[in-house]
Amino acid sequence: MQSSIDETLSASGSETVSAQRPSGWGELLGGRNGVYALALAGGVTLHAVNMYVATTVMPSVVADIGGLDFYAWTTTLFVVASILGAALTARLLNSAGPRGAYIVATILFAAGTLVASLASNMPVMLAGRSLQGLGGGFLYALAYGLTRIVLPERLWGRMIGLISAMWGVATLVGPAIGGIFAEYGAWRAGFWSLLPVSGLFAVLALTTLPRASAHRNERSAIPVPQLVLLTAAVLAVSAGSLSPETLWQLTGLAAALLMIGLIAAIETRATARLLPKRSFTLATPLGALYLVIALLMLGMQPEVFVPYLLQQLHGQSPLWAGYLAALMSIGWTAATLLSARWQEKSGARLIVAGPALTLAGLVLLAIFLPAHGGGSWPLLAPICLGLVLIGFGIGLAWPSIVTRVYQNAPATEQDLAAGGMTTVQLFAIAFGTASAGMVANVAGIATPGGLAGASHAALWLAVVFAAAPAFAIAVAFKVVRLTGRTS
Repeated sequence: MQSSIDETLSASGSETVSAQRPSGWGELLGGRNGVYALALAGGVTLHAVNMYVATTVMPSVVADIGGLDFYAWTTTLFVVASILGAALTARLLNSAGPRGAYIVATILFAAGTLVASLASNMPVMLAGRSLQGLGGGFLYALAYGLTRIVLPERLWGRMIGLISAMWGVATLVGPAIGGIFAEYGAWRAGFWSLLPVSGLFAVLALTTLPRASAHRNERSAIPVPQLVLLTAAVLAVSAGSLSPETLWQLTGLAAALLMIGLIAAIETRATARLLPKRSFTLATPLGALYLVIALLMLGMQPEVFVPYLLQQLHGQSPLWAGYLAALMSIGWTAATLLSARWQEKSGARLIVAGPALTLAGLVLLAIFLPAHGGGSWPLLAPICLGLVLIGFGIGLAWPSIVTRVYQNAPATEQDLAAGGMTTVQLFAIAFGTASAGMVANVAGIATPGGLAGASHAALWLAVVFAAAPAFAIAVAFKVVRLTGRTS
């Protein structure tokens, strides 16, 4: 097989092309590489499964310890802490090294899980969820950052595909685990069950990961102003989404956008940064790549309302609606595993094709989801296809995008670039979820509600969020021009 060619831009703008020998899943999953893959993918799985377990058991938690008024904040604070963890990953790697960073992340996650499992009131639960989020954010960002450190470049694409596939696994496994514990009134055991797995991965990291990285990275101070603004932006958009008033929702979104603008202004002059240099401009490969990541994450956010809409408009049971909505994650998982192979010859095409398929999926949802189907397959089939295409498009482009981030980040800011991907991804999800809530409310999902409200919401969610992958196609062409036409 013809070996893949990696193009990176040097500081002077010239291209360095190097041939690499073929790689396969056997090379990634065998020997020491397989142990590394297990540790990194396992940490992501732990974080992802926990999200779905916690979401599933939380009604039982509230019924037991109270705190219904703070129900939404169990997710909000978890997301905020995850974003902070991702943003601080480069600093943690520089301070503790690969092995130490992974162990710290796992201990934080386990500590949060233990606190949540022992919670006797909602404030304690919120503290536990925050610790879980911080540790989980570290684990997720470290999976990308350590991929570059412990694996050869020819395996990056496959490892990124494996990391992404773990979210699809968690989508299917997490709700089932949480549902079993919730059904038997043992929500605490839902959290306890994650502790032995956390210990296993901590031991695995201690015995296999390198103590230090061979890569030299800049040591900089923590970007305190940017982190404060980033936290405030997430809280603003989350708080706005909790209000039934459109004015407050718009205010939260506007405040978040303003604070992101302030972060961009600070980053241009700061020595301590959230993202690598010039990441807030489309004139650079990193700026364009990060924007594609954000737009793809925005494009999938109608998923939040898909289970409800399938129940209301297409007569599906809660269980079937949930699993049909999971088709988006299944599509993502399948595409990342396939594209890890395809990107060896067609990485540039995948970056453009991915947003195009996501856009096609949203168009199908705009046409068929608003109809009153009553469970008929002539309507459900294209809806299912649309859900698969949305996830498939994102997964198709993902390994090539992440690989290009590694290739185009300055040599002294590789850890910052890896953590930045997760920071951008998680913030875009938080922002998109709040925006989806606003669009659905304005479209009438609650008032007038019923079939008419659900139908209008389905249409406008698909139409409004289709703008994100449409814009991503244009940015993807720019990425190809800036980074080269091969993987």
